Amino acid sequence: MTVYERFLEGDIRALSRIVSFVENREVGYRELLARLYGRTGKSLRIGITGPPGAGKSSLVDLLAHSYLSQGKSVGVIAVDPTSPYTGGALLGDRVRLSSHASDGRFFFRSMATRGATGGLAGATDNVAIVYDAFGFDITLIETVGVGQVELDIINSCDVVVVVLVPESGDSVQTMKAGLMEIAHVFCINKADRPGAERIASELKYALDSRKASDNSWRPPIIMTVAIEKKGIDELLGAIDEYVRTAQEDGRLEGQRRERLKRKVFRILTNR
Repeated sequence: MTVYERFLEGDIRALSRIVSFVENREVGYRELLARLYGRTGKSLRIGITGPPGAGKSSLVDLLAHSYLSQGKSVGVIAVDPTSPYTGGALLGDRVRLSSHASDGRFFFRSMATRGATGGLAGATDNVAIVYDAFGFDITLIETVGVGQVELDIINSCDVVVVVLVPESGDSVQTMKAGLMEIAHVFCINKADRPGAERIASELKYALDSRKASDNSWRPPIIMTVAIEKKGIDELLGAIDEYVRTAQEDGRLEGQRRERLKRKVFRILTNR
């Protein structure tokens, strides 16, 4: 059997090889993506973003565990800054995700910028397409930081969770308008620390001050303490509620159409 045939049969090793093939943009990767695209459209993409040190990796780990416990399959894409010494992705505390490695319904890939941030959004989207075609029910995409590159990546997700911590200080005041606009759920992690209620109030005020739009969804503010596994059920509930609402009013389908348009534009302009 070819690697592609084994991929279609659900072989994790074949998945790993195809992810590397697509991520490295080897000759023929566009043609492969075109073949895979007809098998996509079922995986829910959940983006987790926020400043460094917010505990995003811990939340991703707990979300993955929860979805696996529900009988769902989970693929994780962690977008890391590049190590100037090795050219690889800085894993940080993501080693904890290896606890799921023995589960055949779980796959993890850490992606580095490799000094070329301009194409990173496209590369992440390509890997997410591979995950979707493989059959993962859930695709979790974690980014480090809240810059333009992260916004581009996270903008290709169905649901966006923005993670803050009490120590974020004035981050709510200086938060990029784009991030405020694309957030579907706000999560204040490490909520057992001083200042959690204050930042929640600041965030609520910022949301109240936004101009009214056709989008009737108001992002909920969920308090979590990941290290103690507190608030995870509430976070899952908020994500599920957004998905249900977005499916009912057609917003989710609209988001995916826009994502496809951006994908086509990116391909045409990068030739």
